[in-house]
Amino acid sequence: MADRLGIHGAQQAACGAVLEGTSSTEDVPPGQRQAQVAESCSGIEQNFDPTFVTRLALREKQIQQNYRPIIGIHKWFARRPGTVFRSLLLAEYNSPEPLETGYWRDHNLKGVIADPFMGGGTPIYEANRLGFSVLGADTNPMAFWVVRQALGHLDIDRLVSAAAEVASSVEDIVGELYETKCVKCGQTAQVKYFIWVKTELCPSCQTVNDLFPGYLLAQDSRHPKHVVACSQCGCLNEYDGKPSRDTPLSCAECSGPVYTEGPARRQRVPCRRCGAEYAYPSKDSGHPPAHRMWAMEYHCKACKPTHTGRFFKRPDADDLNRYEQAQKQLRNESGLPIPEDEIPRGDETDRLHRWGYRHYREMFTERQLLGLGLLLRRISQVDNPPVRHALLTVFSDFLRYQNMLCRYDTYALKCQDIFSVHGFPVGLVQCENNLLGIPKVGSGSFRHFVEKYVRAKKYCEAPFETRMNGKRKELVPIPGERIAAEFVRHFPIGDEKQAHIAASPATGIPLTPGSLDGVFTDPPYFANVQYAELIDFNYVWLRQVLQDEFAEFMPPTTRSPDELTGNVTLGRGIEHFTEGLSAVFRHYAAALKPGAPFVFTYHHNDPAAYVAVVVAILDAGLDCTATLPAAAEMSASLHILGTNSSILDSIFVCRHADATHQASTDVQKTLDQDAARMAAAGVKVRQGDIKCLASGHIARMAVNGLRDGWDKNAPLSNRMRQAEDRLVGLAHDLDMESIPRRVLETLTKERS
Repeated sequence: MADRLGIHGAQQAACGAVLEGTSSTEDVPPGQRQAQVAESCSGIEQNFDPTFVTRLALREKQIQQNYRPIIGIHKWFARRPGTVFRSLLLAEYNSPEPLETGYWRDHNLKGVIADPFMGGGTPIYEANRLGFSVLGADTNPMAFWVVRQALGHLDIDRLVSAAAEVASSVEDIVGELYETKCVKCGQTAQVKYFIWVKTELCPSCQTVNDLFPGYLLAQDSRHPKHVVACSQCGCLNEYDGKPSRDTPLSCAECSGPVYTEGPARRQRVPCRRCGAEYAYPSKDSGHPPAHRMWAMEYHCKACKPTHTGRFFKRPDADDLNRYEQAQKQLRNESGLPIPEDEIPRGDETDRLHRWGYRHYREMFTERQLLGLGLLLRRISQVDNPPVRHALLTVFSDFLRYQNMLCRYDTYALKCQDIFSVHGFPVGLVQCENNLLGIPKVGSGSFRHFVEKYVRAKKYCEAPFETRMNGKRKELVPIPGERIAAEFVRHFPIGDEKQAHIAASPATGIPLTPGSLDGVFTDPPYFANVQYAELIDFNYVWLRQVLQDEFAEFMPPTTRSPDELTGNVTLGRGIEHFTEGLSAVFRHYAAALKPGAPFVFTYHHNDPAAYVAVVVAILDAGLDCTATLPAAAEMSASLHILGTNSSILDSIFVCRHADATHQASTDVQKTLDQDAARMAAAGVKVRQGDIKCLASGHIARMAVNGLRDGWDKNAPLSNRMRQAEDRLVGLAHDLDMESIPRRVLETLTKERS
């Protein structure tokens, strides 16, 4: 019944039936105001189940591409779990059905949901899947492209056919560049990975020195033995134990000592010839360090049935000649769509500059440039626009594994993508991946990414959820739902499942009062990932073939003065961030229907970091009716592991100031409840988690305490100071430093 009513009317009608003591919702008008609804039926505030949702979110974040294959459309950063936003939407608009039952069935909700910071599109996808029309904006054109590709219609069979043709035509030209001779049987085998090491000239004697941090190629976890290169002759030796300088082992080829420690330490290396120690990278070279190929992992189809472990070899003369052949082919090819763009200065890109990288093309080997240029040119010749756009998206995404900032994981024995951490980490040992890929072998190649894209689009056609049945995972199809939309340039119609997606500042989209049924978003944080600096790496390639077709790809960079992240290089400080966040909140809050929610996630351990949030909420005339906990990351995340950071988000639920719901002001009691709920969901609650949730609650209290008498027209510095004083004062009054200890002690007592 709720699914057939207007957006906010659905939830409110159900609550109206509860108030009347009936089970019918037929006679309740869709436009009934939230303020008229009893507090016990206040949408998310009452119906969201943190334990249920966090249990789902933790499992999703373990292997997110299995729970939400839609993320396989293209890489984006810091994606929040789709399970969280699905739950938030259902808690608001599917009342009074319990979340635990409504979550697992299909829905056809109506109305318009907006996300002014859509990024990778999680709230957009979840709202669209439930039946809503959506409105999304982001200053970054790559975000626009990713969301567009996820929501767009596609003939999957035509994509698979076209991808095979494209790969085959490029393989005819470069296929032999990825072949080698098996050291066991002598037959032709396919190379999975070429392993390179950076080199530097000794300034004293001009000797070329390898910058090895260590000589270990593979650990004995997924290979029977440790594989270690000899520092003297380069032979790849296999041992049961790890040799060291103190306990070296003998090289099978030259009998010299073999150990794992390398000469490069703390950006200094001794010359192997004259012994002089010097710093790297060279500051005056004007170009990146050179590289030397020293190892390969390959796949021999003939030997594999009787072979245990992986296939490794030192490059032979034929392997080196093949690379020289690639260099010659690249020089002879004309008109390849290879970007010549310079790398602009930036908080993240300055690291590249320190290593001598000045142009994006310098981040690739000549073999990679040749193959990528040929592949991009061939894809751009595909006639069918949706298929061509899908293949271009695949191309852009797999660039993450096709560059010389990738490293070879000595434990997992695979290529790590450039964005395995959210930056540009310049290592000393690089991994060059196979371009097109070996079917069912390896990862990070074009064919593998086509398969990933296909899985993503099949998920869009037939979404599912994953539920635990005892200790076994159970896929739960949701046959009535689908992720797809009709793209429109106008404001979307609520019952048409339309999408208006824009690559523009969120405030640039015209909105009228009473037009939005809800805002659900994951806004940027001030000290956030430099999305634009990173994603320019992909953008400069796509721009070459899309700028004549899409105006969004005409700018030379995705960087924008409207981007809301702190950036030292561009002089964007906390004032810029606060002012921009406030403008977006005001613009979208003014368009909300009466009683409609403005919901967003936020994450920081320091209450003072919530100044911008408090100012933005108050400037928008909103009240914070709840701050709720939910998992956002997994503890094993590279960004969390070994730190005191939290894996939890605070979910801020805001409504216009006439909302009737009053959230608790007893922070200690609320945190005790939060901790118990998170522990019940499987979270190993730590101090960082408590600090993050406490900061969210303090921010909520600051909003509610400052609401009366707030002057949104006062100078920004005054508003920020007022918010900061209240946040700091509350943190002091609540003894913020001792809160985690007290909460954890209470949690321990309850468990025992």
